[in-house]
Amino acid sequence: MYETDFWQLIDETRATADGDPDEQADALVDRLVQLTPDDVIDFARLFEARFQRAFTTELWGAAHLLLGGASEEDFDFFRCWLIGQGREVYEHAVHHPDELADLLPDFDEEDDGDAEDLGYAADEAHEQLTGMPLPDLDLPPQDGPEGPPLDFEDDDVMAKYLPQLWERFGR
Repeated sequence: MYETDFWQLIDETRATADGDPDEQADALVDRLVQLTPDDVIDFARLFEARFQRAFTTELWGAAHLLLGGASEEDFDFFRCWLIGQGREVYEHAVHHPDELADLLPDFDEEDDGDAEDLGYAADEAHEQLTGMPLPDLDLPPQDGPEGPPLDFEDDDVMAKYLPQLWERFGR
């Protein structure tokens, strides 16, 4: 599976689900079970690589502002949701997290920012196809988020690093 195939599946399932993360996860499983187990593993590897790439302190700070606080688990679910938003939003967010203020004009912390099930779609599809759990993806482990540590509770720090998000979502 190529990266373009990966993003096409993400986009198609998001459109099918009308943006609902739980429905998108279900639609993604439905699409993945139509592929070969090797393709599902490739999809899982591509998903996990993007999930890891989004593990930055600045993006975590963005999630903290958008969600009104974000534990490590909340940030994990946020990164799954971010991938589910498609390549354009994902890439902008990874490179310039503050641009999420403009990229997500209708963001609602009650409805958006959490797509835990999307992170398990490949696992579920692989198990349905093979009866076996998804094998190890052989990706290097991460010790912590990339980037300098940020104090998410320090208003001055957040306003400095994420001025657009701070202006819109700062508390």
